[in-house]
Amino acid sequence: MTTKPDGRPDRADLLRLAADHGPPIEGAAGDVLPPRVTATGTMRRLLEEALRQIAARGFHAVSVRDLAGSVGIHPSTVYAHVKSKEDILAELIRHGHDEHLERLTTALAEVGEDPAGRLTALVGAHVRLHAEYPLLARVCSRELEALTGDTRRQAYAMRVRAEELFLDVVVRGQRAGVFRECEPLLAVTALGSIGIRVAEWWRPEFGVDVDELVETYTGFARGMLA
Repeated sequence: MTTKPDGRPDRADLLRLAADHGPPIEGAAGDVLPPRVTATGTMRRLLEEALRQIAARGFHAVSVRDLAGSVGIHPSTVYAHVKSKEDILAELIRHGHDEHLERLTTALAEVGEDPAGRLTALVGAHVRLHAEYPLLARVCSRELEALTGDTRRQAYAMRVRAEELFLDVVVRGQRAGVFRECEPLLAVTALGSIGIRVAEWWRPEFGVDVDELVETYTGFARGMLA
């Protein structure tokens, strides 16, 4: 990869790398799941391997046999830990949405009532999650439709709760005259996309660390609503 005098990769190379690869999947280990996931042993390995494979190939392309082979167990042994492959996906999506919602609520609790400050805190937590756990964020964004019944409804309810936090910040900022007038739902969609796309392209070797990513993107968010 070509580097510039400041040591950063060439921008054209970065764009090609992002388009061709996205965040690393092969070799990702240890930190693919947040600390809230306390599963150990075989169940932990199943969750981590399912996350890597589903993030890379999609839920429907991954079989129980694929997961069992990667973990080193017989396919029938998988069912000693979960009832179905969908249960593994549901567990991943639940953990991802739990982590996301907790980070958002914590970020808001740590700032005052200034709309710009609340927007910065909210978008910063949103972006940081997608940078720190890109595979989990990718699966949560892409694979909700693979869930069925109550599991699917619960996952969407969690997503709506997070979106309502964004909506509240935008509406309050508009009422205070700090944010420009626009359809709040469109603003929420745009703000959400800022983080979601991070999980699809960002990787550490780009020469932009997480703190710089957060600072830049929160600036974009404030500028968008100014």
